[in-house]
Amino acid sequence: MLEVEPGVISTMLREPAGVAALIIPWNAPAVLLARAIGPALACGCTVVVKPAAQTTLLTAAFMRALSDVPGLPPGVCNMVSETGHAASARLVESPLVDVLSFTGSTATGKRIMATAAETMKKLSLELGGKSCCVVFPDADITATPARIATTAARVATAATIISGQQCTAARRVLVHGSIYDAMKEHLRTALAAIAVSDGMNPAMGMGPLIDTAARAQVQGQVERAFDLCDEVVLRGGVPDGLPVGGAFLTPSLVAHGDTSAFFCQEEIFGPFLVLERFDDEAEAVAKANHTVFGLSASVWTTDGARALRIARALRNGTVWINDHNRLFAEAETGGYRQSGLGRLHGDDAFADFTELKHICQNAGCVA
Repeated sequence: MLEVEPGVISTMLREPAGVAALIIPWNAPAVLLARAIGPALACGCTVVVKPAAQTTLLTAAFMRALSDVPGLPPGVCNMVSETGHAASARLVESPLVDVLSFTGSTATGKRIMATAAETMKKLSLELGGKSCCVVFPDADITATPARIATTAARVATAATIISGQQCTAARRVLVHGSIYDAMKEHLRTALAAIAVSDGMNPAMGMGPLIDTAARAQVQGQVERAFDLCDEVVLRGGVPDGLPVGGAFLTPSLVAHGDTSAFFCQEEIFGPFLVLERFDDEAEAVAKANHTVFGLSASVWTTDGARALRIARALRNGTVWINDHNRLFAEAETGGYRQSGLGRLHGDDAFADFTELKHICQNAGCVA
């Protein structure tokens, strides 16, 4: 509330946007539902949840637990499941839905935007990414072989989180020329050492992809990249000796110089990593920003001033320093450019599920 001129009072209110449709993907169904339904309910919206077909049972269990929350009125939390896309399409086009939150591919996000334009509903979209790790010679204090191996192992973990099926997973590694050859060898070793197995194996480092259809798509993209890249550093594939019903795929690493290549530009949603070289900060930033995406990136250096310079220059919603894939409920998550609209997590998440109202009243002044 403020007095904009003598006796004239302006009050700003945030009100619930209304009915919120939440379309949740399969790769982290509980976490991604919680981060959308939490702020939606906190803002006073009613919700309709549409999970991915692969994770319907888990989402149903989540929603069943919500139904037992004391004081939550019946009909506030709803769920619809399907194996196709008809229900999703109806939620996007319906004038009865006031805000739609979607996490998924950029291609699907574009279709949602086009359809939702008819009703001008609010959109919260977290879409694709092509995260870069920018590695400088002083990463991990010194450029000794042991230190480079440590950085390589951490980057390999960042690339294979959820078997590479996370939008913020490391996809490209930009390495300074002075340590390029050493990083290439250590990264190849680190990726090859990841134990691919089922989740019941305590030694497992990476599990299967979500299903065989997803694996076939990723494998096709990776094989095409093998044919076009400058160098195949590590050739992944379907491993032997694992359950045939599991969509297992071992990690792959290629080296390439042209950032325009499709495998440097398109999101390949699996354990696939591209190694690239740079010689100075300006080249590193130019290469890292040569993308339609802008979700996340990381900078690896012990030079604090350099870390801040590069982080400010990168066009990404999140930039980690000497780390990757660190996500917090308190810190906003979202992307620049074709990585989405709005933010989840943090205080800004409430903006996606509210409308801002200005009430102006001329109360007058005492004579």
